[in-house]
Amino acid sequence: MDIIVSASLLACDFSNLAFEIKRAEDAGVDWIHYDVMDGMFVRNISFGEPLLKSVGKSITVPVDVHLMICDPIRYIDNYADLGADIITFHYEAADDPQAVIDKIHSRGIKAGISIKPATPVSAIQPFLKSVDMVLVMTVNPGFGGQKFIPDTLEKISEVRYLIDQTERDIRLQVDGGVNLETAGLLKESGADTLVTGTYAFKANDMPEAVKLLREIV
Repeated sequence: MDIIVSASLLACDFSNLAFEIKRAEDAGVDWIHYDVMDGMFVRNISFGEPLLKSVGKSITVPVDVHLMICDPIRYIDNYADLGADIITFHYEAADDPQAVIDKIHSRGIKAGISIKPATPVSAIQPFLKSVDMVLVMTVNPGFGGQKFIPDTLEKISEVRYLIDQTERDIRLQVDGGVNLETAGLLKESGADTLVTGTYAFKANDMPEAVKLLREIV
């Protein structure tokens, strides 16, 4: 499966958001990663519907929405209406994860399920029959620029094994501390979709940074 690079807007210059999105697209990223935080599920508040409404029409690559919010099913329609191509929610935040997956699919878009570093992989195994992506957090969610947690490599490998057993086309995304030092390890463990924020947006040469991230082995 080809490597996908998803650029997290959490690390960009918010004062010039439209320019930053275009800069990421011109640098060759495959997706734009849109982190939604409510200050309850995670200890931070990021951005929500109004911001995506204002910039969404200018985004020319798939919009990868990551809901780090409580009771995510309440907001699926909202983000679907705003043009999300894939919506990922947290297993830990949903009373009925299957209902959230079904709701996302009812809008004709792809569904992802995410787990925090401390959550066992077994928790999401029942949902591999229906999700389109699994997101393994390689830092504790809530803040950008955190240091990669090495113990998550084993978790990624475990998810990769379970995905392969399904024989379904499920992407394995990782988010947190993704850079040239960790990308090779993440790919070796089975990740095929890399969320990058600080590494890409703070790079001196963003196109080269994205290219190296995709090609490094």
